Amino acid sequence: MTHQSVQTVQSGNSSSLDEIKKARTRAAVSVCINLSLALGKGIAGILAGSSALLGDAIHSATDVIASAAAYIGLWLAGRRHASFPYGLYKAETVATLVTSIAIILAGYEIGRRAFLGPGTMPDVKLALPVALACLIITFSFGFYQLRMGRRFHSPALVADAKDYLADGMSTGVVVISLVGAYFGLNLDRWAAGAVALFVFWSGGQLLWRAVLDLMDEAIDRDAEREIISLVTSHPRVEKVIQCLSRNAGGRFIVDLDVVLRTHSHELADRVSHSLEHEICRQFPRVVMARIKTHSRQPEHIRRLTPLKEQGGAVAEQLAKAPWFLLEIIDRSTMETIRQENLQNPHWQAETKRGFLVGKWLLEYNPDQLIVVREKEGTAFALLKEAGVEIKLAENAGA
Repeated sequence: MTHQSVQTVQSGNSSSLDEIKKARTRAAVSVCINLSLALGKGIAGILAGSSALLGDAIHSATDVIASAAAYIGLWLAGRRHASFPYGLYKAETVATLVTSIAIILAGYEIGRRAFLGPGTMPDVKLALPVALACLIITFSFGFYQLRMGRRFHSPALVADAKDYLADGMSTGVVVISLVGAYFGLNLDRWAAGAVALFVFWSGGQLLWRAVLDLMDEAIDRDAEREIISLVTSHPRVEKVIQCLSRNAGGRFIVDLDVVLRTHSHELADRVSHSLEHEICRQFPRVVMARIKTHSRQPEHIRRLTPLKEQGGAVAEQLAKAPWFLLEIIDRSTMETIRQENLQNPHWQAETKRGFLVGKWLLEYNPDQLIVVREKEGTAFALLKEAGVEIKLAENAGA
């Protein structure tokens, strides 16, 4: 990897590391909340004789393990180590895997208690207020955690949030059973069984997601197409041969093989570095973008010439030229195949004229630009930076 590529990776990683630090703080808060919920439900479940509430307490207790796993995973994801050049982002995926297994084990234990435990009528006056308070806390923090997980692109936080919501649904079932008990209906055992089903489903979904991530599943096709579209929009890029991508703990790693219309190695390096930086900038979830360039000269030359008027003489100022002549020239014979007069839509713009004209000209993917003399300006700089060959009008036929 070149020095420029390393700089691009570091630039892309900085925002991801900031997100990881913020996500880690929320994971630590989650551990404390889950511990409080587990203790509250557990004590109330034992004192009130409610199997459903006690099973829900077991679920919250495993959530403590799950939240702790998320915190450890986020802590590892922000570390650096020479043996892991692609980073430790998959530590979050491992944390999600641990979370899913903990949830499935909790579901088993809750189900076992539901069908093998004593079918006694719980003390509603003690259990119901605790269950209602836990329900409000669980759903409130669960939706907040889900929003933050998506904001920071953290699979561990999203997994933790879904675990909270599953816990909230199971607590909701417990509340319903306790309301039933208030009216003399003993629904405690059935509620505990329903809690077990909620937990199993949640754990299975997270387990499948973690397995796909660990198997280097490709990023979603829409994001991949957007990245390819960004690359092919560069005037020196002819096509993308292939795009290989993979998930890394909710972050993306992208490798592209790109054909450039140039034989200049210096220009190829500059273009690839620019595109790598732009990919990481426009797609924050991409922590590493690597572009391998393949150079070739096109059969035709696309030449732009600024004109004072349609069919007139060459204009001296690029941005103020009202017309441009686009020529398609056969490279082998240097004969003009086609000509087209382009009216400059920005030549009278009061602000950012050079930038607007330069961006507009790059849409035609020019290979050469004819000028009276090389003159500093935004439009000129944009075309030159994009690798457009600058030729003086007196030497244009050479």
